Amino acid sequence: MAARSSTFATHPSRVAPLPAIDGPVPDRKYGNADKLPWQEKQIAVADRSPTAFYDNVYNVLRRGELVILPTETVYGLAADALSATAVAKIFETKQRPHFDPLIVHLPGPDWLEKIAVIKGDARPLIERLATAFWPGPLTMVLPKTEWIPSLVTAGLTTVAVRMSAHPIFREVVQSFGQPLAAPSANRFGRISPTTAADVLEELVGRIPLIVDGGSTTHGIESTVIAPRGGVIEILRPGPITREELESFGQVQFRN
Repeated sequence: MAARSSTFATHPSRVAPLPAIDGPVPDRKYGNADKLPWQEKQIAVADRSPTAFYDNVYNVLRRGELVILPTETVYGLAADALSATAVAKIFETKQRPHFDPLIVHLPGPDWLEKIAVIKGDARPLIERLATAFWPGPLTMVLPKTEWIPSLVTAGLTTVAVRMSAHPIFREVVQSFGQPLAAPSANRFGRISPTTAADVLEELVGRIPLIVDGGSTTHGIESTVIAPRGGVIEILRPGPITREELESFGQVQFRN
């Protein structure tokens, strides 16, 4: 499928540089990703020369395995969003029912129209929201394209998409080069983790790699909206408030 050219931009003030973490990082903390067994607990942190670190994370994802990554909201359980096999491991690990769709995290705005169908009357509003709040904790639910496996969307005709503002997550998804499905890194129905220690307590032995990026900024999951024409329907409240959204159109909560 040919990619459509994108007119979507992102807000430059929401893009932060990759952080440097002081001190040496022992090899045992991330090791050789190609040799990581499925049940082995591994914690990774970025160092001042993070090329090898990101290569390891990238290799785990390319193998169709799961990686715990920090976002600005909560820690996410990430897998290749275009691989139904990889996504199935998210549901298995979280013990998540298959009727509950996942959020897809984009590497950049050029991916939006590969993943979602932007209809003419909705385009101006979606463009303005993306420019104002991406990268950031705003998820938009839009009609899906055939790029996304039905398992990701729980068989629905829509897909939830966003771009994370966390520099580590952003570096990983951009290096990976395609979208990541990344729900909160906890078992279904439990509290979403805001630190790597929370993840260890919740999912120890269930994932091959945890990336420790410190505490998350917001501590709650992203605001989820469905923009239709000039109306913004809030499906899940979050860090982006109703008041912030009201300057872009009529806002209403789902009944």
